[in-house]
Amino acid sequence: MSGKILIMTAVEAEKEAVLRGLRGNPLCEVQAAGVGPAAAAASTALALAGKAGDYGLVVSAGIAGGFAGAAPVGSIVVASEAVAADLGAETPEGFAGVDKLGFGTNRLKADARIASRLLEALGDAGIPASLGPVLTLSTVTGSAATADALAARVPGAAAEAMEGYGVAEAASRFGIPFIEIRAISNAVGPRDRAAWRIGDALAALEAASTYLTEVISS
Repeated sequence: MSGKILIMTAVEAEKEAVLRGLRGNPLCEVQAAGVGPAAAAASTALALAGKAGDYGLVVSAGIAGGFAGAAPVGSIVVASEAVAADLGAETPEGFAGVDKLGFGTNRLKADARIASRLLEALGDAGIPASLGPVLTLSTVTGSAATADALAARVPGAAAEAMEGYGVAEAASRFGIPFIEIRAISNAVGPRDRAAWRIGDALAALEAASTYLTEVISS
């Protein structure tokens, strides 16, 4: 792969974890975009404006909630696609995404080749990892009912976070491939801060970033 890699996190703690994993790789630029899809899209677009030709890949990276049975706490999810899971409208039949309404798409595919190679590298290293849709929401889940509804709406959903689709949207506007990497800190569902393992998730994100370097350099 040619060109630099732009890696967007939400907050500084995620940025620092990624930087530790990258070990000073000069091809990688890491920025903290802010929390939420709007901040992520705007920050990514600003980073790419006027120099998109310098980049060969854009990455959304950070911690996330994992769906039960798909992504246990402490594991890594590599996105197959970024899904704007709350972008749409309520209808008498339930939620309808903008794709169902005929207003465009709320799903953006990750680069399948790079995602597959990263998943393989993580597996070879003994790091628990899975591939699946990662949901982007402006309001993350706080109840079992919402978790169940999201899992039914997006079959195979692996994780939920707040920035991936925004980063993917900006990358797609510039014609640059995109992937998303999420380290699982908690289960999607009722909020139980005492059960969150943010430190473990940041350590997993650091480890995954190390193998990202290997994948993009090979």
